[in-house]
Amino acid sequence: MTTNQVLTGVGLTLVLAVGSQILASRLRIPALIVLLPVGFAAGALIHDVNPELLLGPAFSPLVSLAVAVILYDAGLGLDLARLKGHTRRVVVRLIWIGVLITWVLGALLAAPLLGMSQRAAIMLGAILVVSGPTVVGPLLSFVRPKDRLQHILVWEGSLIDPIGGVLGALVFHAVSASTKHHFGSGIASFLASIGIGVAGGAAGSALLWVLFRVLRLGEVLGTTAQLAAVIGVAALCDALRDDTGLIAAVMMGLAVANFPGVDVRARRPFFETLVSLILGLLFISISATVTPQSLRHVVLPALGLAAILVLVVRPLIAVVSTLGTDLTRGERGFIGWMAPRGIVAAATASTFSASLADKGIGGSSEILPATFVVIVATVTLYGLTASPVARRLGVVRPSRSRPLLVGGDPWVVDLGVALKSAGLEVLMWAGQEQQRERIRQAGIELAPGELLAAVTGQGAELEGITAVFFLTAEDDFNALAAAIVRGSVEGVVHHLGAPPDSHGMVAPFISGEVLFGKHLTWPAFFHRYEEGAAVLAQPANGALPPGSDPLFLVRPDGRLDPVTETSTPLPGPGDTLVLLAPGVRGSAHRPA
Repeated sequence: MTTNQVLTGVGLTLVLAVGSQILASRLRIPALIVLLPVGFAAGALIHDVNPELLLGPAFSPLVSLAVAVILYDAGLGLDLARLKGHTRRVVVRLIWIGVLITWVLGALLAAPLLGMSQRAAIMLGAILVVSGPTVVGPLLSFVRPKDRLQHILVWEGSLIDPIGGVLGALVFHAVSASTKHHFGSGIASFLASIGIGVAGGAAGSALLWVLFRVLRLGEVLGTTAQLAAVIGVAALCDALRDDTGLIAAVMMGLAVANFPGVDVRARRPFFETLVSLILGLLFISISATVTPQSLRHVVLPALGLAAILVLVVRPLIAVVSTLGTDLTRGERGFIGWMAPRGIVAAATASTFSASLADKGIGGSSEILPATFVVIVATVTLYGLTASPVARRLGVVRPSRSRPLLVGGDPWVVDLGVALKSAGLEVLMWAGQEQQRERIRQAGIELAPGELLAAVTGQGAELEGITAVFFLTAEDDFNALAAAIVRGSVEGVVHHLGAPPDSHGMVAPFISGEVLFGKHLTWPAFFHRYEEGAAVLAQPANGALPPGSDPLFLVRPDGRLDPVTETSTPLPGPGDTLVLLAPGVRGSAHRPA
């Protein structure tokens, strides 16, 4: 290809990847529903975007390294403390039972439906065992199922991807070598691959420990060092044995997420941006390698295969994996309705399909187009139906507001108690241990970890934050933190105003909604509380105590409307008013 063709192909691929994600966000649908057909159409119409021509033999290893970065980011979100009890039992069963059942039934069905040889069908069955966090994660964010259900599905997707990638590599070597590949040698190869991946993950984790705990790298250099470590370790493992770098990557992410004294979740926004870009590029590029001619006789049989995987295989796996657990019928049903195929299936099929075809294995040329059809079918089906199915099964998190209050002074804790008494699920964060203990004693959920990780919802406990209110005594901190995290949560981000005579370096100059008006600053709350004031919750239609100030309105449906410097919400029937009342310390918080 000429230089101009390469520049055109690379630039167009990037524009299509990001443009598809922007379009999907505007349409409020999973990005993969747009990325896959756009990549397919681009490959059919524009010769220059074909990655096999742009990158040549470098395309396959680059895909593998890109997937390793994705899995490392997924590992950063896995908290071992959450994998316990019945949740752990279900996840373990979903992985080993799910892989076995999907592989066997997928291979048995692929041969007659697609007219493949036995060896090609075994390869396709191994490819289709994976799901993946890159597909499941966006769908779950869109659906918002209950926390335990979300933890199970995210853990399954994050762990099954590297296992499926290694399985695919082993099956590829087995079917390439001989139809009589011995079972014992296959098990030995599998264990050897696991060993190399685990060893690489351990070495990479030790390296990251040194970077964070010994060298104490700053945020920018520490983030780039993570990226270099993941790619370097994954590349070395893959050079020793195919796809073992995926195991090492997810192990490194899991280790870093659970290191004592190391909290890198505040740096995850960089990785989320990088992963979003990588996903767009990968799906556009891999879809561009699928030609219309290759789909001509594959679409209907592959759709039939996808239908059986969705309607029969996955529900069977869910039933077997949840036997004897305390999951509700709705939770079991939703697990049986969530198994989209994603980037690892596409990458594995892209890597192995052409090689098997060159070896003359019958039907192997249909592996990639069949995988493409199954990915499109499952992502589209689950993307369009997961939300109504979750609502029908009763497994969606309540739509009520879930505010995070940042601060631990007595009046802030009383505010949290009042909001909780009004029916809201309140979280709080404070930096001082004395304040954190005060929050615990009040019976309010305490957000763990560092503040940036808390307010951006990176922890599993903090999913679904709908508003953040900065209520500390430091006006500059409140204003700066609000500016940093604004846009990182689903709802509003407000902070206390600075006193009129403030000489702060930040607060007087940063725009944004100020809570409660200029007169209710932190010093005002402090002095009012010294005089016996208290934060109360009462029916909005009741008489207000003289000298009181309204703070929030809690609507009957759980929406939370704050009083701000520029607006005061009007009460309606059934509303609960949270207010600062003078001289009533010791009165009970009265829910509506």
